[in-house]
Amino acid sequence: MQPDFALDPRLAADTVLVGDLALSCVLLMDDARFPWLILVPRRAGASEITDLGATDAADLWDEIRIAAGVMQALSRPDKVNVAALGNVVAQLHVHVVGRFRSDPAWPGPVWGHGERRPYPAHARAQFVERAAALFAAA
Repeated sequence: MQPDFALDPRLAADTVLVGDLALSCVLLMDDARFPWLILVPRRAGASEITDLGATDAADLWDEIRIAAGVMQALSRPDKVNVAALGNVVAQLHVHVVGRFRSDPAWPGPVWGHGERRPYPAHARAQFVERAAALFAAA
């Protein structure tokens, strides 16, 4: 980890750590309405993908591909949305969200749709365990 890297407190408050990839920490958004992973490259001061060097940017795209595959294996969604917005939290982070035609926000974006509904503790732990195993096998 970069010595001066720190996870933004807003991300820390809304997520649970799944594990670490070579570049990014992998988080689960604690919102049971949507299967939702977040990749946060451990690079202090990065707010845009273009802030990364060529090697880190290539590594991030590879980790996004891996996370999308994990999302497919975990939830079998109708669609996987990938986005790096940063409008609220400036720290570079990439959302990988499993979407279903039946989800409460479909076909619109998940951001700002209703209130976050945290996972029950046992379901959150099970999701994290399954996700971590899939990342380890990737």
